[in-house]
Amino acid sequence: MDRLTAMKVFVRVAETGSFSAIAKENSTTQSSISKQVAALESRLGAKLLSRSTRSLSLTEDGETFFPEARRLVSEFEAAEALLRRGHSQLLGWLRVAASVGFGRRILMPCVKTFLELHPCLKIDLRLNDSFTDLIEQGVDVAIRLGELGESSLVARTIGYSQRVLVAHEDYLRKLPPGAPELLNPGDLVGHNCIVYTELATQNAWEFIGPDGAARSVRVSGNLQTNSSEVVRAAGLAGMGVCHAPSWLFGEEIASGEMRILIPNWRAKPIPINAVCPVHRTQVAKIQAFVRHLSGSLGEPAASA
Repeated sequence: MDRLTAMKVFVRVAETGSFSAIAKENSTTQSSISKQVAALESRLGAKLLSRSTRSLSLTEDGETFFPEARRLVSEFEAAEALLRRGHSQLLGWLRVAASVGFGRRILMPCVKTFLELHPCLKIDLRLNDSFTDLIEQGVDVAIRLGELGESSLVARTIGYSQRVLVAHEDYLRKLPPGAPELLNPGDLVGHNCIVYTELATQNAWEFIGPDGAARSVRVSGNLQTNSSEVVRAAGLAGMGVCHAPSWLFGEEIASGEMRILIPNWRAKPIPINAVCPVHRTQVAKIQAFVRHLSGSLGEPAASA
């Protein structure tokens, strides 16, 4: 039995509470994962996990062994990372999570150049606009936009995404007589606004005026969504006003198809954060990827 591999498997099973999830993560069978944990238990002479048809939990011995096992696994990976750093070689899989719109439009070009720099590395890119549990899903690093709440995860701000207030020419052309002229944020109350629900602010849209004063306007509309791609599609269909990252409508803004509204009022920038589990912060491939992103996000496409 490879004790280190078995210990890694046990740690991941304990973190996720699932044999099947770790089997999928390692491209193997649930039976194989179970056998590795059983072999580790046999060698230690202690029952580490309590199994039933509906649940999986640590035994008393498992509670004692788990933190030390995770520390040993992390220390080995850190030592391995130091050696690889010395050889300038990154190997294995890097699991990255991000929202769909940001992943497709901003992250993918960064992934491409990073893989070109590190041809022995492989990336598992998981795009989802809903919350991703890094520990449960075995994600190495997640890219999250917006202010972060308190968490046991380690976060680093690697850039900022500028937001713009935009509407399609068709929406503006079809406005009924008497609709507010959109000269200041307060006029949004009379407009159909497309709300993205994955930001903490949701329908409270924040602006900074020409005098530097901040203002928040609570908007409403007939469509809200947790998908930035739906915001884009709805905006392009002329369904309402969007408060979105400039990169979501970059080409359409440049062509004039989407018009920037109340340009004298700017939106508060959205921080772009790289988030990873605390025990993974010293892994060389994670550090290298975050550095690469931080450097890449200085380009106008991400910050304009």
